Amino acid sequence: MKPYIIGITGGSGSGKTSFIQDLRKHFTSDDLCIISMDEYYHPIQQQQCDEHGIENFDLPESFDLESMEADLIRIISGEKVLRKEYVFNNPQSFAKDVIYDPAPIILVEGLFLFHFSSLRRLLDLKVFIHAKEDLKIIRRIKRDGAERNYPITDVLYRYQHHVSPAFDRYIRPFYDECDLIITNNQNYDNGLMVLKAYIHQVLNKYANAQRISSS
Repeated sequence: MKPYIIGITGGSGSGKTSFIQDLRKHFTSDDLCIISMDEYYHPIQQQQCDEHGIENFDLPESFDLESMEADLIRIISGEKVLRKEYVFNNPQSFAKDVIYDPAPIILVEGLFLFHFSSLRRLLDLKVFIHAKEDLKIIRRIKRDGAERNYPITDVLYRYQHHVSPAFDRYIRPFYDECDLIITNNQNYDNGLMVLKAYIHQVLNKYANAQRISSS
């Protein structure tokens, strides 16, 4: 039986990572495989630079789409995938091995997930995490300073010249095509509860189908 594939997108700072981390707590790796587009960035040497010579990571071309497609197809086919963690060029971080195990539910998240038609066609459910612009900026400043060792001037420059234009061009257009919109201005508790219940429902159907096929 083919895995059920859920895609989650949203602007930078909308809370996708926190939402998925909380969702993961309610399921085992036998139930849910989570794949992040962040692990498929091209190396910094291959990133395009803007007119000021600053690398722009907020373009669809920033990602190794071919490798991501290949890995996703392998996982859907029941194969395990091993990949090195992308550490956002932070010299204080060390890349770990990331293991993707096949599961009945495959959750894929990423900024430009819906922009790529080859990935979008694989999705059974499309989820959009949304937050107000000022909150996204604040979250981005906190995250990039703490996790990626970026100075605040760099964070603000990238948000104005890279992040915000990319959201308007490559992410926002798919808002109306999504099956579930989760607003994360104060919290995403209700959205988490809805998606968690839906995943349990899909898992029950999957288990029933497995029992029927084996009987």
